[in-house]
Amino acid sequence: MDFQEFKDSLSNDTPPSGITEELIAMWYAGKDNWDQSHNIAQDIPNSNGDWIHAYLHRWEGDEWNASYWYRRAGKAKPSYSLVEEWNVIVQALL
Repeated sequence: MDFQEFKDSLSNDTPPSGITEELIAMWYAGKDNWDQSHNIAQDIPNSNGDWIHAYLHRWEGDEWNASYWYRRAGKAKPSYSLVEEWNVIVQALL
């Protein structure tokens, strides 16, 4: 699956089959379903899960919590938009 196919799948009611938990979390984020995305991301025990978790807390405006998760992920908090960060994360995970 490439990036455009992933973005196109956002018009579906369910995430594509055969993708990782990380991508499922980002799929729900792309559908503006913060709660479902967060529920998945908080159970991903690796740095990608931490990165997604950071993004989600940045999205909700919880900068302190976002900063904590960016540090855990080994990532700098980006200065670009949330839309761009979604793109960057999804492309990295694909």
